[in-house]
Amino acid sequence: MFSMRVKTRVYPTESEEKVKRALKNIFDIEFKMENDYIIGESEKIENLDILKEKLKNQAIRDSARSIFLKNLVEKKLKFNLNKQAAFVGVVNFLEESKLGVIEVEIESDNVMKIVDLIAPSTLQNEHF
Repeated sequence: MFSMRVKTRVYPTESEEKVKRALKNIFDIEFKMENDYIIGESEKIENLDILKEKLKNQAIRDSARSIFLKNLVEKKLKFNLNKQAAFVGVVNFLEESKLGVIEVEIESDNVMKIVDLIAPSTLQNEHF
């Protein structure tokens, strides 16, 4: 079992199309407008491929892995991304919920496998 939900608020000063483009820069899923939010959902692990590739290309897999491990709760992984960074195709994590945040929630029977897939450790001897 795998499911992913990506959600961000669209503020009156923002263009819905530009916000959707920012989301599509990171996640290969379809998005729809619901009230003031753009929401996308998927049950396909492959829809994490863009995120996985960006983490690798930006050389931030270990940092991402650390953030993911801090945000694991049972079968869920929650993290926030910066909307402005996503607009230019860059993954930038936000520790706390602020304006301009993209909320990502992943649920899986084996969420650690998902972390290993998108952010494998690049360290020789990883210690927790």
